[in-house]
Amino acid sequence: MAGMMKRDECLKALARHVTDADIVLPVYSTAFDWIDIRPHPLNYLSHGAMGLASSHALGLALGRPDKRIIVLDGDGSLLMNLGSLVTIAAAAPPNLYHFVCQNGTYEANGGHPIPGRGRVDFGGFARSAGYRAVYEFSDLKIFEQQVGAVLSEPGPVFADLKIASSGPQERDYTRLHGPHVRKAFRDALAVR
Repeated sequence: MAGMMKRDECLKALARHVTDADIVLPVYSTAFDWIDIRPHPLNYLSHGAMGLASSHALGLALGRPDKRIIVLDGDGSLLMNLGSLVTIAAAAPPNLYHFVCQNGTYEANGGHPIPGRGRVDFGGFARSAGYRAVYEFSDLKIFEQQVGAVLSEPGPVFADLKIASSGPQERDYTRLHGPHVRKAFRDALAVR
């Protein structure tokens, strides 16, 4: 589709603005791209918790107000927990940045279309829930120019990234499990 961005290019642009102190929560297909682009001990991989990345991010944002919390959600994942938008807006953590990679599919289970594909307005959901700022990006150049400013304002901030579907992919999900996940969780919650 015209005007769609590639997820890995968006994540590379975002990675240039992520610091070593930030906690990043990438989910499912996005997690594979993110850990290849920016492996880091504070990547909190919430694989196996489809729909709960935004809730995990809220808990981390409230528990660690000294850290910037960046959640890299999927549209299918967010559909499973839309109530989290209202809860996040009500708690209003100034350190939470919620990016949704909207491609209209459940990539993790074979690329099936999400309900409401092409009609769902994720930015509208976040806006009506009460997020402090809401952005929508479908042009990589504009995203590259603005992502630094988006991450520098107080949250909660929501950014809907209109990305092209990469279709079903064979993924080795064992890369997202294991002791490094438990260590990332401990590191993210550690009192410093």
